[in-house]
Amino acid sequence: MSNQLQALKQSTTVVADTGDFHQLQAFQPQDATTNPSLILKAVQKPEYASLVDEVMAKTQGLPIDERMDQLIVRFGTEILKIIPGRVSTEVDARLSFDTNATLTRGERIVELYRAAGVDTSRVLIKVAATWEGIQAARLLEQRGIPTNLTLLFSFAQAVACADAKVQLISPFVGRIYDWYKKQAGSQWDEAAKAGVNDPGVQSVRGIYEYYKHFGIKTEIMGASFRNVGQIVALAGCDLLTISPDLLQQLADSQAPAPQLLDVEAAKAKTHTFVQYDEAQFRFALNEDAMATEKLAEGIRAFAADAVKLEAILQAR
Repeated sequence: MSNQLQALKQSTTVVADTGDFHQLQAFQPQDATTNPSLILKAVQKPEYASLVDEVMAKTQGLPIDERMDQLIVRFGTEILKIIPGRVSTEVDARLSFDTNATLTRGERIVELYRAAGVDTSRVLIKVAATWEGIQAARLLEQRGIPTNLTLLFSFAQAVACADAKVQLISPFVGRIYDWYKKQAGSQWDEAAKAGVNDPGVQSVRGIYEYYKHFGIKTEIMGASFRNVGQIVALAGCDLLTISPDLLQQLADSQAPAPQLLDVEAAKAKTHTFVQYDEAQFRFALNEDAMATEKLAEGIRAFAADAVKLEAILQAR
């Protein structure tokens, strides 16, 4: 019998969510995603010390933001040597509300990959799904640079990303779950809110059904999982990006992972097409307390980790 990870791969493209490329080989993911927190975690491991020292020596004298980009691209380049597909590399979260700065930074990251000899069609520029980030992604896509819109918690964000014709979105499952669980407090019923009833799972399913119903080409990649149950409940989603510890749990399990999301079933459902201008988007996002709070929290956390990463690099 195949394991649960192999079963999942029958209906979904499995992506590894890590900056630690030494972990990738065991799980044979198609793609990989990184973010500032994952890179920060990786650079503090002794096995990456020589790589970091090499990049720091090579970039001596450059502004710290350029040295940061050189480092994250080096990690991405190493990841691409192991996986057959694409790597997502994130723009500094401190630029999340600056369209032009995000555009410029995204283009620079792509140029660094190109200089390293990488086929840049294998690189997704990862941007926070703020209004400004989505507009930067629209411009990057128009220039032939594929994007991955992250920190996505709401239907409004998904609608705006579809309108911008981005390559891929990363709706966050676990952080939605976290918010609703915290709100419910002692009233939270873990068993009743598991699997397909998980609020994070339901959010991704809603986006999936809307996209597939209207033939929207943007890929959907569920992200930020807290447990295997959330992953299995989204079997059939275009892609799922999964941390190494949960990949290991899937690989160690003989349980099934039947396809639960289906394009034809989504097409058969009734949906109303939605579009937002900037004011409508901002109001819709504001009406969603969970998405508003988690987006702000996520940007703050990634920005804080970028500052910590800079401090480590400046100390070397």
